[in-house]
Amino acid sequence: MSTVLTDQGGGSTSGSWLDKERTIAAPGFNRWLVPPSALAIHLCIGMAYGFSVFWLPLSKMLQTAGTGAACGKDVGFFAQLFTTQCDWSVATLGWMYTLFFVFLGCAAAIWGGWLERAGPRKAGLVSAVCWCGGMLISAIGIHTHQFWMMILGSGVIGGIGLGLGYISPVSTLIKWFPDRRGMATGMAIMGFGGGAMIGSPLAVELMKRFATPTDAGVMQTFVVMALVYFVFMVAGALGYRVPPTGWKPEGWTPPPAQAANTMITQRHVHVKKVWGIPQFWLVWIVLCMNVSAGIGVIGMASPMLQEIFGGNLIGVPAKFAELDKTQLAAIAAIAGGFTALLSLFNIGGRFVWASLSDKLGRKLTYTVFFVLGGLLYASLPSSAAAGHKLAFVGAVCIILSMYGGGFATVPAYLGDLFGTQMVGAIHGRLLTAWATAGILGPIVVNYMRDYQLGLGIPREQVYNQTMYILVGMLVIGLIANLAIRPVADKHFMTDAELAVEKKLAHEKAAAAEVGSGPGAGAATPTVLVALAWLAVGIPLAWGIYRTLLSAAKFFS
Repeated sequence: MSTVLTDQGGGSTSGSWLDKERTIAAPGFNRWLVPPSALAIHLCIGMAYGFSVFWLPLSKMLQTAGTGAACGKDVGFFAQLFTTQCDWSVATLGWMYTLFFVFLGCAAAIWGGWLERAGPRKAGLVSAVCWCGGMLISAIGIHTHQFWMMILGSGVIGGIGLGLGYISPVSTLIKWFPDRRGMATGMAIMGFGGGAMIGSPLAVELMKRFATPTDAGVMQTFVVMALVYFVFMVAGALGYRVPPTGWKPEGWTPPPAQAANTMITQRHVHVKKVWGIPQFWLVWIVLCMNVSAGIGVIGMASPMLQEIFGGNLIGVPAKFAELDKTQLAAIAAIAGGFTALLSLFNIGGRFVWASLSDKLGRKLTYTVFFVLGGLLYASLPSSAAAGHKLAFVGAVCIILSMYGGGFATVPAYLGDLFGTQMVGAIHGRLLTAWATAGILGPIVVNYMRDYQLGLGIPREQVYNQTMYILVGMLVIGLIANLAIRPVADKHFMTDAELAVEKKLAHEKAAAAEVGSGPGAGAATPTVLVALAWLAVGIPLAWGIYRTLLSAAKFFS
């Protein structure tokens, strides 16, 4: 696992161990050590999806301690930032979740170019400091009951860590797996989707352990999770290696440029140019529409199932509004199993669809997302009206698999269109589509629901029009996807420009290493690869097990 920096003459140079040069893999390095490094970081920052487990305990901190009450309606958001006299509302706490993804997109877009030149190790370490340091600052905010510290710690600083951690492995994985780009990025981004499956039950167990009659144990849980995450994220960052310039897997031949039925280029676009390239904006629309439709359903999955099927979920022929408290609690438990089931399909789809895109091609894969997704969304009102619970749930599960698959497939799509030299930075800028979708999707679903309830439409029918609006979004995404063509020659870097960029990115390699096939991994101990995968596989398996237990409630 030793690393060397080689110049064109084959000599070695020294530098800071954080420098990108020091992460260039030596001959014999096994490329299968890189995915678990990416997973170690993504499984930690993916806890951003699971922060909702803290909202209720945090909204009752002073009440639990017997030193205060809930903030009244006259105490607005800005007053709650600084008050120590009353408990924050759940709605106020939810702003931290919003800030996670706003700053994720901003950080990825702003510092994506720096990441390409600094390398994944330095970016991964900065991500660890921001994400885990932000949690520690939040812990102080919980202890002092200062919400502005939580906003600054986890929302802003942690959000920056999210952005850098999210895109840190993208370029590296695509370069290590030019033959399986979709599968490689799917493995890492699967970890981001799976982070909450591990972090949420872990947080619940820790809060139970630290809880006292006057303390919910949230502060202690933040501290422990920050320390555990820091160890995993640092280990992941230190495990990153980048391939020598020109490296390719042994026995693999790159496909001819612009060959039939493919848009995989062998050239490279500079990140500064992507704002002016039509294909970038078409992919931006593709991702935004796919995510907007999926994220809107995710946010309302539990109440949607309960309101549509009501008492039928527990064998009672009654509508949602006719149920008593005991029956409502029973269907809420079933809906919780439904959301757990959706999380499994979200995660599985990230790996399965991204891997499948290596065979189908990225454009055809997204075409499937939009056509099949549109049909499934359109089928939901009829399934609901007919009371076909399994058909409804099955359709939503497949929809969520394609939602996750869209995230995992898009980095490889960008690599195909714009080349691999700056794909991480380009991916960072594309994530502004995610930030946009995070606002657009929930607004459409939530406001349409409230609007139709205001018109007096029964609860079991308020989602019908929304589903057709989401179908319209997918149609827009389909049109944008079908319009994507290979990038024009004028947008690619010349050989001289590429050489300058490679120099800025500290890429050097001995001629003897290029194409020598170190990806075969002959020099890396097999046991080391196995241990690396076990380190991330065991926590992920535990998270899946806990999620399966929750999902089983849906079928019980």
